[in-house]
Amino acid sequence: MATIHIDGRPFPARPGENLLQACLEAGADLPYFCWHPELGSVGACRQCAVRQYSGPDDRTGRIVMACMTPVTDGAILSIDDAEAREFRASVVEWLMTNHPHDCPVCAEGGECHLQDMTVMTGHAVRRYRFTKRTHRNQDLGPFVNHEMNRCIACYRCVRFYRDYAGGEDLAAFATHNDVYFGRHADGALENGFSGNLVEICPTGVFTDKPFSAVYSRKWDLRGAPSVCTHCAVGCNTIVNARQDTTRRVLNRYHDAVNRYFLCDRGRFGHGFIAAPSRLRAPLARIDGRPTPVPVQDALRRFQMMAQDGPVVGIGSTRASLESNFALRTLAGPARFSTGMAEPEHGLTRLVADLLRTTPARNPTLHEMESADAVLILGENVTVTAPRAGLALRQAVRQATFDIADAARIPRWMDAAVRTLGSEARSPLFIATPGPTDLDPIARATYRAAPDDIARLGFAIAHSLDPTAPEVADLPEDAARLAADIAATLRAAARPLIVAGTQYGTAALPQAAAAIATALAAHGVDAALSLVLPDCDSMGLALMDGLSLDAVRALARDGGIGTLVVMENDLSRRLDPAALDALLAAVPHLVVIDHTATPLSARADLILPSATFAECGGTLVSTEGRAQRFLQVLFPDLPLQAGWRWARDLAQAADPGKAPDWQDLDDIIAAIAAATPSLAPIGRAAPDAAYRLDGA
Repeated sequence: MATIHIDGRPFPARPGENLLQACLEAGADLPYFCWHPELGSVGACRQCAVRQYSGPDDRTGRIVMACMTPVTDGAILSIDDAEAREFRASVVEWLMTNHPHDCPVCAEGGECHLQDMTVMTGHAVRRYRFTKRTHRNQDLGPFVNHEMNRCIACYRCVRFYRDYAGGEDLAAFATHNDVYFGRHADGALENGFSGNLVEICPTGVFTDKPFSAVYSRKWDLRGAPSVCTHCAVGCNTIVNARQDTTRRVLNRYHDAVNRYFLCDRGRFGHGFIAAPSRLRAPLARIDGRPTPVPVQDALRRFQMMAQDGPVVGIGSTRASLESNFALRTLAGPARFSTGMAEPEHGLTRLVADLLRTTPARNPTLHEMESADAVLILGENVTVTAPRAGLALRQAVRQATFDIADAARIPRWMDAAVRTLGSEARSPLFIATPGPTDLDPIARATYRAAPDDIARLGFAIAHSLDPTAPEVADLPEDAARLAADIAATLRAAARPLIVAGTQYGTAALPQAAAAIATALAAHGVDAALSLVLPDCDSMGLALMDGLSLDAVRALARDGGIGTLVVMENDLSRRLDPAALDALLAAVPHLVVIDHTATPLSARADLILPSATFAECGGTLVSTEGRAQRFLQVLFPDLPLQAGWRWARDLAQAADPGKAPDWQDLDDIIAAIAAATPSLAPIGRAAPDAAYRLDGA
């Protein structure tokens, strides 16, 4: 650690960072606009001016921009210096000359970085009395509002959108001192991470359009930590709510996972919580029509159903571990299904087994960003795991960082690093059946059927390790590509292999594991990431259960009296003929779900479950990371968590043997006792009594 002196007081600082970040970590109040911890420094706003002295004897010093000045051991600087304060005040003043007086109606009001920095700088009186510069705002689609008149030209938006996320339809258009950030014409932003502009922008130029329709000031919102449920990456979020409705989802920093950014699916995909299709009361089929019934009546109906034969439970990869386990307890381990049909059922278990047994590392999302050679084998990552795709886009920059390191340019000096390494890219190889969004930054792409891509993967493994099985009759171009990829991966310091289950073949994850194993045998620090489709696919793989095919066989043999389905629309898992045959062979169908589906329309009994915002629970990401989401909405009964419904059904069917779980702690303890592989989930979050306010 280095030591820097701020206004006469010593503070520890990390070597390699800039003075602005060091000052902020030391708790000093130093305003800034253009700098962002993930985007680095460009020195565009000139707001973080400090006076730096060359040594103890220097009484004059010089004004420097803290974001562009490296930390050195013994550095001496002053934030409170009169000239530095005057410089910062003048910067805020000219930034505010054209800024509108719309704080009372601006959606950023109360959480606006510009407000905070203006107050910090002491700017309170506007001397400018002339006509303000005005801009025409654009329609940027359904997610992002545009109010260009609030812009202070910090360039954060285009630096994130173009440089970091790879978007091409947002740019800076400038003439003289008039700068416009927008598209060449009105139209929806095309990049899948456009919603991050809302949090990246330090003013109110880009705001959350769905949130604006149900707007509340930040101090009127209730928030709770949560986990995104739209893919298996497990990005951390904050859900904000007011008056029993979800208002918005924000990014929640997690150093090993999503860090500062979310995909648009995770940010804006919460509309189903208040959709007209929500189920809010128990429904029983009476005279062929779903009819609302009291809870006790619903439970008595289930008690009678359970007397007609064995209860079989079908879980879901979109339900929490607790809900799946409660259903497993209700039906019994031998009559519990993961809710996946083949081949997905077997592939999900295969992925868990490969990650458990392959000697290569299972990387965090942040570790994927530092890979210096990447092979994507048969998976369109930007579709199945968007945030992982954004991480791989950063991995391509490792060659640029190596060049900057050799030139002794700090990595946070963004403009200089990008200019120096503008033509340098770390190798990214993509082998997929169709085009992907990452193709433009790939060294080579290979288009083939999934099985042929797997053959390419096994050929790479053989090229790395001659003892691995040889691939016969490989086309000449594929053989050359396999040799090139193998040589590149072996020469890399931190190679990464990415595959998944998207195309329904076991050969692709097996080939990826074979490559990672061959690299590890050579002492290479290889990483293997296998992508699963849903937020709790890995949790179901670790819990285990029957496939839907096995459930269909049970039904054909008359082995099911009542089928209970937890948050799983089987019409999306089975073809219509298979689903019809299953339901025809089952005397009773009970659906526990939060949303009306084609399956629930055919149920004899429907029980309304809570969404991720209305209860707590645990999800296991594709990395195998158990994470807890907490409750932010408190709906009235009968709406309750799926695991509570399963508990109530078990108590109705057999009061003497049913569990008596009262809160998450109880059921988590039961999961840990019954499933050793899931025992660590108790450490995923604080206990059930946890509240953000400490109450």
